[in-house]
Amino acid sequence: MATAFLAVGVVLILYVGYRLCKHLFPPPNISPNGKYILISSCDSGIGHALAIDLDKQGFNVLAGVYDPDNEERVASQLSSRATVFCLDVTRQEEIDAAYNMVTEKTNTLHALINNAGISANGLIDWVSVETMQKLMDVNFFGHVKMTKTFLPLLISRRHSRIVNICSVAGYLVKPGAAAYAASKFALEAFSDCLRREMHSWGLHVCIVEPGFMRTPIIEGRDRVCREEWSKLDSQTRDRWGEEFFHDFIHGLERSPFVINAENPQKVVQAIRHSVMNSVPRIRYRPGWQSSLFLFPISMLPAWLTDLIMIKMHTEHVSPAGLLHQHN
Repeated sequence: MATAFLAVGVVLILYVGYRLCKHLFPPPNISPNGKYILISSCDSGIGHALAIDLDKQGFNVLAGVYDPDNEERVASQLSSRATVFCLDVTRQEEIDAAYNMVTEKTNTLHALINNAGISANGLIDWVSVETMQKLMDVNFFGHVKMTKTFLPLLISRRHSRIVNICSVAGYLVKPGAAAYAASKFALEAFSDCLRREMHSWGLHVCIVEPGFMRTPIIEGRDRVCREEWSKLDSQTRDRWGEEFFHDFIHGLERSPFVINAENPQKVVQAIRHSVMNSVPRIRYRPGWQSSLFLFPISMLPAWLTDLIMIKMHTEHVSPAGLLHQHN
C-alpha cells in the first residue's frame, strides 16, 4: 500500500512539475503572415468569433458560412485578406468547390478548423433514426469529408494542423443526449486515429472539448425534442406519458450547466492556441465545466459515473408505463 501511495505521489509531482514548466516556459508562437486557415460554420457563435479573432491575428482566414444570407455580413466584419464563401459540409459538391477556390489562392493550408455542428435532445426511444443520421452527417461525416478533401493541402508542409471542435459529450454522455454524443464520440475516435496515422507527416490533430457555452446552439434546446415527441406513435407516448415528457423538457430548461453557460471566448482562446502555438496540445478542455467537473467524473468507475449522471439528469417523475407495470 505504501508503495502505491509513493508511486501516485511521484506521478503527481512529475505532472505538476511538467505543467509548471509549460506555464513558465511556453513554446513560442508561429508567425501568421501568409498562412491560410479554413473554418467551417462562421455564421454565428464560436465560428464567427474565431474568424474575427484569427483575422485580427494576421492570418488569411477562409470563412465558410452555411446560410448565403450571412455571407455579406461576415465579410464586412473581416479584413481584405479574408475570403467568405458558402459551405454546407454535408454536400461534397460544395466542399469540392471550396477546395478549388482555396487552391487558386494557395497550395498549403496551415489549419483546418472543423467547427460545424448541430444538436438535438431526446431519449433514444423518442428520437428518430433520421434525426440521428442528420446529426451524424453534420457533426461527423461532414468533418470526415472536409478532412479527406483538404488533407493534401495540409500535409504539403509540416506542422500544419487540424482542429476538431468536439464537446464534453465526446467523452461523457448524459441521458437524453445519445444522438449528439454518438456523433462527438465518433469524432473523437476519428481524430485520435488521424493523429496517429499522420504522425510521420508532422500534422497536428487537436481536439477541443468545451462544456456549455453561451452560443446559439444552446438556445431552443427543447425545439427538436418537442418535434420528435409530436411524431411518436401513441404506444410510445403512452409508455412514457405526457407528465414525464414535460418534466424532461423542464429539466433541459433548468439545467445548471445551461444556466451557468460559460463565455465562448474561452473556446476561442483555446483554438487560437491550437492554431498559433508551435507545440499545440492534443486536447483542450476550456472552461470549468469540462476541465474541473465533467472530465473528472468521466474518469470514475463506470458504476459510479452512471449513478452520478442518472441522479443529475433524471427527474422525479416516473414513466407512465412503469407505474402501470407496478400496478
